[in-house]
Amino acid sequence: MAISLRKGEKVDLTKKNPGLKKVVVGLGWDVNQFDTGGAFDLDAAAFLLDASGKVSKQEDFVFYGNLKHPSGSVEHLGDNLTGGGDGDDEQIKVDLSKVPAGVEKIAFTVTIYDAEKRMQNFGQVSNAFIRIVDEEKNVELTRYDLGEDFSIETAVLFGELYRHSGEWKFNAIGSGYQGGLAALCHSFGIQTTD
Repeated sequence: MAISLRKGEKVDLTKKNPGLKKVVVGLGWDVNQFDTGGAFDLDAAAFLLDASGKVSKQEDFVFYGNLKHPSGSVEHLGDNLTGGGDGDDEQIKVDLSKVPAGVEKIAFTVTIYDAEKRMQNFGQVSNAFIRIVDEEKNVELTRYDLGEDFSIETAVLFGELYRHSGEWKFNAIGSGYQGGLAALCHSFGIQTTD
């Protein structure tokens, strides 16, 4: 049975699941029925972070414009432009055995594309969640339902996989940011053009 987490809670994934190598990080959400004059396009991303909490190179940012990390350890399965349907809206596969040694954490985020222009924020998004699934057994290991109202934020750090004493753990974070993808990129050491 999957472990349901609250904000700030952590769970050890590999200790409780010996031999766990491949996981799918599923991110999902529903869009409230507020009329903002434009469609919602939410985008999941993964940042592979070193001990300083920053990326060591641009390729450590995996998103709709860079679907696969050079190591093959992290792969984004594609951009869902509408968020329609049940279940995961976007998925990111992680092969824990291939994560480069210098990567201490993998942060998973969701941003709203063109949020300012479309006058959109996470206050108009409901039922947002992140879940970790054992890819080989197709079993949900843990889930974190955000459940918070981010009325002005346009980006959210949902959670992170991180190494600790040779094991992989998951931390439910649920921290909102203003400034969308550019703000997240800046905080993780990515240079953006806008």
